[in-house]
Amino acid sequence: MPDHAADTIAAIASAPGAAGVGVVRVSGPAVPTIAQTLLGRAAQPRHAHFTAFRDAAGELIDRGLLLHFPAPASYTGEHVLELQGHGSAVLLDLLLRRCCELGARLARPGEFTERAFLNGKLDLAQAEAVADLIAAHSQAGARAALQSMEGVFSRKIDVLLQALIALRVHIEAAIDFPEEEIDFLADPAITSQLESVRTELTELLIEAQRGLRLNDGLRVAIIGRPNAGKSSLLNALAGSDRAIVNATAGTTRDVLRESLSLDGIALELADTAGLRDTDDEVEREGVRRAHGELQRADVALLVTDADLANADLAFFTALPANVERIVLINKIDRDNLAPHGEQRDHAHWLWASAKTGEGLDPLRNHLKHLAGAGSGEGAFSARRRHVLALQQVAIHLDQAAAVLTAARAGELAAEELRHAQRVLGEITGSYSSDDLLGAIFSSFCIGK
Repeated sequence: MPDHAADTIAAIASAPGAAGVGVVRVSGPAVPTIAQTLLGRAAQPRHAHFTAFRDAAGELIDRGLLLHFPAPASYTGEHVLELQGHGSAVLLDLLLRRCCELGARLARPGEFTERAFLNGKLDLAQAEAVADLIAAHSQAGARAALQSMEGVFSRKIDVLLQALIALRVHIEAAIDFPEEEIDFLADPAITSQLESVRTELTELLIEAQRGLRLNDGLRVAIIGRPNAGKSSLLNALAGSDRAIVNATAGTTRDVLRESLSLDGIALELADTAGLRDTDDEVEREGVRRAHGELQRADVALLVTDADLANADLAFFTALPANVERIVLINKIDRDNLAPHGEQRDHAHWLWASAKTGEGLDPLRNHLKHLAGAGSGEGAFSARRRHVLALQQVAIHLDQAAAVLTAARAGELAAEELRHAQRVLGEITGSYSSDDLLGAIFSSFCIGK
């Protein structure tokens, strides 16, 4: 990463809001000098000074508050200056230019949080949570991002990491005594430790997947035969006529997406083309896109009817293992069926009517549950890279268990655990490459 030791950065941290207040933030070694120039005297640490901000010619730019946070007790761990002004974005831009004249340069996207990470004020998961909080799609997502920013996710990673290190120490100590008649690798304590770590990892992975859904929203692919009622269901859940509903089979030719919030939980619904063999080239492309949508979905919502439900389960055949399955028996108003639900065939079954709305509340509640609603105060946000990393750790732990059980191969098990430790460390930044950091912080907005 670049050396920031002699570098001072500045950016508009927030534009004027409802109260007409905007903020310019500066971080780096030149902050005390910039603060003294703008204030006309040395700034008292962590004290709000009301002052006139002037340009190099002494002309008034704005009047507002100046706050100086000396290193290391600041967000970035460096000297930080916050200039709070009222007025337009034009005045904030003039104030930013003045800071640059006094020794700062324009900050890159995410550079303030990047410096906080590099200076040990935040770990990488906490830094990512800053961006997740800003981009939160729902109240639940914002609360979860705050939890991650406070270190809830990072502490769980650290507990797992320490347990993994202790296991490595145990195994590698056993490897150091190959000439002993006692088979240290057969010690039940090693197997017990490994199983305990695998159990903790499984629980953390479930929480992280829930955190990913809270962060990104739940992606639901609505699938089924033509005329099963997929578009009617989308309209009913969205509360508006977003999709065209027609008795003609094959009306939906493309993927229609609708974002909505259910009690603060973000959902992305995708209405897909009816799944069937067809000679229509356009409809065939719609079917291909429907299958593609299933590969990126969190939930496959199969809309069918009582007579075809068992046969339509074949649509689930090519689904990834981690995709949740819902079977909605639609048109119960036509078939005189009562709304109810049950769990079977590795799917959640519901009976409802998209036309009348009868039985749709249990569907909404189940979708909210899958999206993480009711996860409790400890729910945290996570990113896809976190989930993929935890899945990779699980593979290494499975392989370590296999070689220990089958061959008592301590060296191979220790190597798998070393890889698991490295991948786990990448989540919080204990192990990280410049490319990874560059990709993460470049996605932030300027001023954060």
